[in-house]
Amino acid sequence: IGLGVKPETRVGIAVERSIEMVVGLLAILKAGGAYVPLDPDYPSDRLTYMVKDSGIELLLTQQHLCDALPVADGLNVIDLDRLEVAHHAPTNPNVALHGESLAYVIYTSGSTGRPKGAANRHHALTNRLQWMQEAYGLTADDAVLQKTPFSFDVSVWEFFWPLMTGARLVVAAPGEHREPARLIESIERHAITTVHFVPSMLQAFIHEPGVQGCASLKRIVCSGEALPLEAQQQVFAKLPNAGLYNLYGPTEAAIDVTHWTCVDEGTDCVPIGRPIANLGT
Repeated sequence: IGLGVKPETRVGIAVERSIEMVVGLLAILKAGGAYVPLDPDYPSDRLTYMVKDSGIELLLTQQHLCDALPVADGLNVIDLDRLEVAHHAPTNPNVALHGESLAYVIYTSGSTGRPKGAANRHHALTNRLQWMQEAYGLTADDAVLQKTPFSFDVSVWEFFWPLMTGARLVVAAPGEHREPARLIESIERHAITTVHFVPSMLQAFIHEPGVQGCASLKRIVCSGEALPLEAQQQVFAKLPNAGLYNLYGPTEAAIDVTHWTCVDEGTDCVPIGRPIANLGT
């Protein structure tokens, strides 16, 4: 806020998955700004393009990443590893936001050309998160595993759904999202109840030895690809206490637009389902 962040200000954040990542995202939103995730693993030319195209006015990062980031002259940079906040008030800042205020800008993969920034507003994000709570009902007894890279929009609900409902947010270690054996270990260790998979990773996970030990799972959410019927059947067979939910939506539409609760009978495919709250066909 002291550096001029206000509603509609775009703030870049380039960090590894960590507590600092969560602190940075909350700081941007609490200041009224919109966050622009910049994955440090991206090629330098892609990051350079995103920094320029997004028009960020501030960059939050970590010390060990600074040298590899394309920081333009005059761009303010905050090192979250060395942040001194003791002299600031501990209360929430009183920032007035409108539903049409920008919440985040996430860049598409660029598979059909240059990456494009998909900008989403607070009212769309709030609608999506409130619908998810009404549909799936997290409580203080739940734990959500945050494992999706923050450059993909699934990460948005992984971060903010547990935080807005009082559930535990468990941040996976860097690289853990690619290794089913490590995921199984984390799910068991932290008694994870809620996790997201793209269907291809779900298939790798559900066939990993020891997956039956993830008995704490109550909700497995899938999106990003078509969910094969075989994967659904494997989940029901190996994790019978977990609900399986298939969601669909483009990045431009605030994460998801349709939902389907999977059932273990009478289907030859897994539908994308019905519109979420306040959306129509």
